[in-house]
Amino acid sequence: MQRLAGIIICLALIIGGLLTVPVFAQQSAQQRAANLRAQLAETQARQTELEMRRQQLADDLKPENIERVLAGIGSTHPEELREQRRRQLEIEKKGIESQLETLAASRARLESAIASADVISYQSAGVGGPSISQSENNAPVVTKKRANRVSKRKTKQHRSR
Repeated sequence: MQRLAGIIICLALIIGGLLTVPVFAQQSAQQRAANLRAQLAETQARQTELEMRRQQLADDLKPENIERVLAGIGSTHPEELREQRRRQLEIEKKGIESQLETLAASRARLESAIASADVISYQSAGVGGPSISQSENNAPVVTKKRANRVSKRKTKQHRSR
């Protein structure tokens, strides 16, 4: 009798453990997706800042603006100063364009990783059963009751054929 009680307790613990694993996997995938979304937002903000700076540099590179910036500086060779200023602005602009290219690639990777994390989260939510319903925010939600109804319906359909 004691041995039977021990076996039942062990089975209950094993089954309970198996049922909690998908929940942890789903939370982990959801947390990963949330972290990736936060990184994507930071990347987009940085990208916006760099776009604004690139636009400012494009304006600063106009000959009349270079001339205006250097108007208060006296020199025997103003053309050299203008050329030096133009080169500095060009170098900074190329650096920003390089950073923007890197951020665009990073953004694409993050969007792909978010999609993968969402799929993993969705699949881990589906471990409990094949049924899917819609929640308030149109996210798929798996419900065991509905899964049982669907499987019973399918079983009845197979029997009636």
